[in-house]
Amino acid sequence: MNPRVIPPGNAVGVLGSGQLGRMFAIAARRMGYRVHTFSPDTDTPTGQVADLEIVAPYEDLDAVRRFASQVRAVTFEFENVPAATAAACAETTVVRPHGEVLHTTQNRLREKQFLVKHGFPLAPFREVNSLADLEAAIAALGTPCILKTAGFGYDGKGQSKIYSASAAEEAWRRANGQQCVLEKLIEFDREVSVVAARGADGQFVHYGVVENDHKNHILDLTRAPGRVSPTLRNEATAIARAVMEQLGAVGVLCVEFFLTKDERLLINELAPRPHNSGHFTFDACITSQFEQQLRATCGLPLGAPDLLRPAAMANLLGDIWTENEPNWAAAAAFPAVKLHLYGKLSARPGRKMGHLTALADTTEEAVAQVLAARAAL
Repeated sequence: MNPRVIPPGNAVGVLGSGQLGRMFAIAARRMGYRVHTFSPDTDTPTGQVADLEIVAPYEDLDAVRRFASQVRAVTFEFENVPAATAAACAETTVVRPHGEVLHTTQNRLREKQFLVKHGFPLAPFREVNSLADLEAAIAALGTPCILKTAGFGYDGKGQSKIYSASAAEEAWRRANGQQCVLEKLIEFDREVSVVAARGADGQFVHYGVVENDHKNHILDLTRAPGRVSPTLRNEATAIARAVMEQLGAVGVLCVEFFLTKDERLLINELAPRPHNSGHFTFDACITSQFEQQLRATCGLPLGAPDLLRPAAMANLLGDIWTENEPNWAAAAAFPAVKLHLYGKLSARPGRKMGHLTALADTTEEAVAQVLAARAAL
């Protein structure tokens, strides 16, 4: 066996403990690996199915080192882990993707600077560190535009749309003095994404281009495959490959794009981990995004990403629990729909509690099925 391969029977560590780690752990345990998870929380989605749940702050580097010393490799299930935490793990074990990938992608400004440096397409932007910066950036980019905090933003958090220069002061107040990025607001036709994987040996596979619908900045529905031309599909997957190669990323990465009305692809965000828009792969592909993350982390060859049947994925948010327990039997009455619940202890509006995936002969049939099943809840 290749000495760089970490074989089944060994323990793999996950920094983070949400639903992405839970699905990673399910894939890993199916292949005979043990899973340890590290986060500040207890009885978590990942911890419920892991072999060991370590509860400590990410800033407790002694606890991080002890965690890392007990596993053969460490990976991530979200990118807002402090850089020092990843570095502490790297002292004693393999970390994939490496900490520099996390450092680049967990900050919007660093991410955009990386993309510009390497010639990738994205919307015009400016760095903003003060109200004066913001006013100058609005004058340069014009309105409408959108102000985003540079760090720790997801699902629309830390964002303010600006439709006139007079709104600058209020937008800056809402940013609370944090470093920000001002982006030109793009009139796009659709949002699409590419989830891809890269092995330790440079092997690259992808799940094609999927199409994403959002509500209140949260992913609502994913269609696989997306309704794009072969030319756009090839362009998007080539960009995803180039991004991973320039980052030196080993593992799974999602590139989110805006598809403009004149058929141009602009990168919106990078996520160096399994992604919500790739959840359909758990049921609909030969090898899921979670198994690919495991294979890449452990130095195994990547699996075939082939889509077995057209699919659609619909998120289940805490809003569904507002009045009564959802009608699970009604959703289960759709035989081609798969239910995934994340084991979160409390539901609240906007919180991702689970998802449904439907498989069908066409993508539109899958969309109809998954929406009907969700409505039945």
